[in-house]
Amino acid sequence: MSTVATYPSFSGRLAWFSNPTLARFMRHKLAVLGVVMITLLVLACVFGPYLLHYTDLSIDIRNRFSPPLTGNHYLGTDALGRDTAARLLNAGRISLTVGFFAMLISTLIGTLIGVVAGYYRGWIGAALMRFVDAFLSFPSVFLVLVLAAFIKPSPTMITLIIAVTSWMEISRIVEAEIRSLRERDFTLAARMVGASHRWIMFRELVPNAIGPIIVAATLTIANAILLEAYISFLGYGIQPPLPSWGNMLNAAQQYLGNAPWLAIIPGLAITLAVTSFNFIGDGLRDALDGRSDLK
Repeated sequence: MSTVATYPSFSGRLAWFSNPTLARFMRHKLAVLGVVMITLLVLACVFGPYLLHYTDLSIDIRNRFSPPLTGNHYLGTDALGRDTAARLLNAGRISLTVGFFAMLISTLIGTLIGVVAGYYRGWIGAALMRFVDAFLSFPSVFLVLVLAAFIKPSPTMITLIIAVTSWMEISRIVEAEIRSLRERDFTLAARMVGASHRWIMFRELVPNAIGPIIVAATLTIANAILLEAYISFLGYGIQPPLPSWGNMLNAAQQYLGNAPWLAIIPGLAITLAVTSFNFIGDGLRDALDGRSDLK
């Protein structure tokens, strides 16, 4: 009687998103609040600019430094008379896009290196993890600033700079998870039936490590948004007239005395986005841990 090799179905690989997992996530009130806030923020940034009376480049010189709720300027105007609401929402498009794609690229890089290092171990794993340690020995903020200083700033380049300096923590998480999973029975069974190393790594191990990867990726978005705001605030990131939350803070610092809302509003947007993603990451971490007992 012949033995037929069978592998987990697609639905089986996504078993981590089962109903009990979703129920545990829904009981995490801060995580649910984070999802609601991020959803509203994304919808506002995508559709909000079309509902305003001004674009982010429109100049109303007679209404410079108008406070919030003045006429059609719902969040006031800046030093040039530009509508703060329009600039905030367009800046949100850029900051959130940079954060998402930086997360996506850094997660792919970190997962690939972590899977290879955790699966092969030996000198290959040791060499890859020493490479990771070498990157981790430099503060990511300084790496970002050094790269940004020598590269023409644009949303694409800022995204790549943040991505190549943010993958190390993900690789360490994935390496530890893969190193544990490679000794499980399902991995040994796949080897016995002759599955290739590539199949085992990316069709057996990665789907079973997807939970920690998603949690790390969610937290990476928050870190990427903060990094973009930081380097744009210092003048090395997104350049005017293209708005971002960081360069809005940079432009507002000299007007804190007579127009504090110019700094408060983008600062609140950054805080809201980063805090919401952190709440979501905490909720996913607890929900994907079957041992957790959320109240």
